[in-house]
Parts: sequence; C-alpha cells; structure tokens
Amino acid sequence: MLKLAIIGTGNISHQFIEACQLSKAYQLTAVYSRKLETARAFAKTYEPLEVFDNLEQFWKADFDVVYIASPNAIHFEQAKQAITAQKHVIVEKPAFSNPRELRTIIDLAVENHVFFFEAARNYHEKAFKTIEAFLADQTILGADFSYAKYSSKMKDLLGGKNPNVFSAKFSGGSLSDLGIYPVYAAIRLFGQPKDANYTATQLKNTVDLNGNGNLIYPDFHVSIRTGKNYDVLDHAEIYTSQGTLHLNHIQGISSAVFQKHDGSKEKLTINAPQHLMLDEVLAFASAIENKDLTAYHTYLNAALAVNQVLYQMRQSAGIIFEADQK
Repeated sequence: MLKLAIIGTGNISHQFIEACQLSKAYQLTAVYSRKLETARAFAKTYEPLEVFDNLEQFWKADFDVVYIASPNAIHFEQAKQAITAQKHVIVEKPAFSNPRELRTIIDLAVENHVFFFEAARNYHEKAFKTIEAFLADQTILGADFSYAKYSSKMKDLLGGKNPNVFSAKFSGGSLSDLGIYPVYAAIRLFGQPKDANYTATQLKNTVDLNGNGNLIYPDFHVSIRTGKNYDVLDHAEIYTSQGTLHLNHIQGISSAVFQKHDGSKEKLTINAPQHLMLDEVLAFASAIENKDLTAYHTYLNAALAVNQVLYQMRQSAGIIFEADQK
C-alpha cells in the first residue's frame, strides 16, 4: 500500500482521497497547507494524520507519493521539490502551465527515479476502451467535444475580484480548467493532432471565459468547446461513415449510443465508474507498485501531447500566463 500525502485542502482533494480509499491502494498519512489551522481542519476527517505548514518538514515526512492540488501556477515549484525529495508525484490537471515546465519535471523525475502523473481522470476511464474497440473498424469523419460549466467563482469575478481560476498569474481560464478534458479525450481516441487553434471570449488579462477550438487531423477535425460562464448540456459526438456515436459526457461517461444513418440505434455497454477518480488512482498505483514503464510512458506521452496542444491553442488566442514569460 502506498503512503499518500496531500497538498491542497479544497474539495478536489477530498474527492481524490475518497477514490484512494475505494481503491485500497493508498494510506493517507500527511497533509500540507500554508496555514496550520487549515491543515488541522482538513485532517479531522481522516485522523490520525500528520499536518504541516512548512514544506521543508513536509518533504521529510514518511510517504511515497504526493497529490498536489494547489493553484495551477504553484504546481511546478512544488512538484520540483517533491521529486528532489524522492517522492512520486500526482499533479491535478492542468499539471503545468506550458511545455517547458512539463519537460523539466519529466526529466527531473527520470534523474530521481520517481514517477510523475498528471491527474486527468477521464483519460483513464474504462469506457474509452469500449469506445475505441467500437470505432476500430470505422472511418472517423470528425467529432464535437465540449465541457462548459458555470463557475462558482463567476460571482466574485462579476463583483470586481480576481479569482485564481480567472487569473493569468495562476494560469487560469476555461481552456486550462475544463477544455483539458475534451482535449484528453481526443488524444486518447485519435492521437495527437497535426495542428490546433482556439478563439475565445477573454478578460483584459487575456484569460478566457469561454472559447471554441479546432484540433486538425490529417482526415478530419475535432471541434472543442469550453466555458466557465455558461453550461453545456450536450457534451460529445463522434461522426463516422456509418453514423454518429453520442456520449452523455466527456468525463464520467455512463452512456454511449450509436445512431446509424438509417435511424437505427445501438447502445454500447458502458460500465460507469464507481467514482470519477477511481480509474486514475488505480492506474497510478499499478504503475508505481509494478514499476510498469510501458504504462507510465503511455501516460507521459499523452500528457506531453495534451500540454502541447493546449499551449498551441492558447498561443493562437493570445492567452498569456505569467509562467510563459519566465
């Protein structure tokens, strides 16, 4: 069983711990927060648990792997420290702001003989294996993948505040936070596109509220739509020469229905995940415990492809993070 530590005390960390407990592959041992009282309040749910507000002391604690769920722009420095301390690292998506940061972390992990994972949960969903098998003998003509959700931070933004999720300093925006899901789905199903672009509704700091992108493959395009100031209700369609495959969502997939050109329908057998993060935490634990370099490099290659595509899309829209200028 892997000893697990947590950086970040938001709701996403609670969800990750729930999945880890379901997996029975992790034992939670420590939590870090900038404020000790915050770490203690978080730890009450999981006691006994070591709590820290000092990162130097935290890295010396007895754990194997750390889950980092701090604000996006902080991931890079914390991941570097973790790897240097010989800890495996799971970084909540988006793991890093740009390809330079990601490449640095991957190289550092190799040097220190530890693993780095980007926690992009939908990439690991078992539903994609079913979808891949169904599409294997079909000609792909294109796809529309969307993920937009009205942000709980919109009230603050409209009130004149600058929440982290809409901040260039913290590498925020709709594409980074939500658009990463449809991009991961496209790369899981179709591989890396030859080109990508994005147009967006942007704030004065260039960060996007919503936008539409295009992943360009040799024989088809995948449209990407994302937003944090509205909700999307119809999330995913894949077009083939034989018909259209409709998915109920781009993550947490529980339904996939193929409608042929004659109107007849075929329902794929999809086993919805018990927990949205369960498949990913099991994949990470398996790779670490079995030293499975084949699976590990598959995950790394996907993370590299997604990070590069997101960077291309941001550049085409003129979305500039402070991390890009370092």
